[in-house]
Amino acid sequence: MADEKLRVLVVTQYFWPENMRINDLVRDFSEKGHEVTVLTGLPNYPEGKVFDAYRNNPADFDTYAGAKVVRVPLLPRGKRAIQLVLNYLSFFLMASTLGAFKLRGRKYDAIFVYAVSPIMAAIPAVVIGRLKRAPVFVWVLDLWPETLRAVNVLHNPRLLSLVGKLVSWIYNRTDYLLLQSHGFFDNVRQYCTRAISSERLVYFPSWAEDDFSAPAPQQGNLIEHDPEVFTVVFAGNLGEAQDFPALIDAVQALREKVKVRWVIVGDGRMSEWLQAQVDSKGLDNVLLLGRHPLAAMPGLFAQADALLVSLRTNDVFEKTIPGKVQAYLASGRPILGMINGEAARVIKESGAGLACNSGDAQGLAQITLQLATTSVEQRREMGEAGRQYYCEQYSKPALLARLETLFRDATLRKAET
Repeated sequence: MADEKLRVLVVTQYFWPENMRINDLVRDFSEKGHEVTVLTGLPNYPEGKVFDAYRNNPADFDTYAGAKVVRVPLLPRGKRAIQLVLNYLSFFLMASTLGAFKLRGRKYDAIFVYAVSPIMAAIPAVVIGRLKRAPVFVWVLDLWPETLRAVNVLHNPRLLSLVGKLVSWIYNRTDYLLLQSHGFFDNVRQYCTRAISSERLVYFPSWAEDDFSAPAPQQGNLIEHDPEVFTVVFAGNLGEAQDFPALIDAVQALREKVKVRWVIVGDGRMSEWLQAQVDSKGLDNVLLLGRHPLAAMPGLFAQADALLVSLRTNDVFEKTIPGKVQAYLASGRPILGMINGEAARVIKESGAGLACNSGDAQGLAQITLQLATTSVEQRREMGEAGRQYYCEQYSKPALLARLETLFRDATLRKAET
């Protein structure tokens, strides 16, 4: 069985050409000779509209690294909250119906769900898993309904309770729940109304994309290297959860103390607010570079003196490790964290950098000053400690080999029943 080809169905609302970690998993399994099919929607993240390249020639996106890609129509994310809700609803409805129809007659050994928000994306997998009599694995990357409350999307107790019942329905009909953080276990257990065995509840963290762990990434051209200025880079989603008001306060607090250049790469709902703050406050040491392809990030990180991760504080975020933390560790650069919980623990435990409490602008200013006045050799040692920790805890080859074993074991158990 160890050498036999697996037939794997991956269910994900987000997939190539969108930049998502699930792309790595699909490519890896396909290159190992497994038969991989991806059920997904139309690429529209994060811009909110279907990618022009896809609209112009959809056939170019029917396969990825040897895997077959089956797409269902959905309503794009747009820019308004109601459009986002309709985007979520349209995917799980179309994937559960039209998607199941498109996959008729095919058999699978395992069905894997890339369960970033929203959790409804797991419903098609549950439906198809029942039809195909295949074990369903849900990779839980966000806590629902707690995340809805944490990001100020939903506060009504009745609606939160309703979402909680939906989550319970999904969890209780899933064969295996893979949890990206140790902090998720208690939350997930409370929605499992039937006894859940330890073999069904599995710790399975994220990894960094291959480019970040390259031994010597090429120098990027997004910024010019300046040894006279301490360069801090933030890369990722520019949303409310990242607490940019506190970051701006830290920038202002340091302006007269040390030469720091703050480089912010990405886009999101806070992009316009950030630009307005930079303009109105005359923050010429803050560079807003906009969105760039993932391939450009390793080169940019190589020119940074520190990499920044920030997240507002609440009971949900404290249990989550943002995906950029693994990329930062793999890059071998020191990390500055304005963050609580699991992510702060990783930064401190690894020796990769310094962390202060979420929302603590003065604390961020203080640890930035501390790192900026630390010797280059000490910063290099921090970066190397982070890279070593990454190799020990989050190695992609080791994690995907473990997942392959889980799929095979589940297939054997299914055959025995």
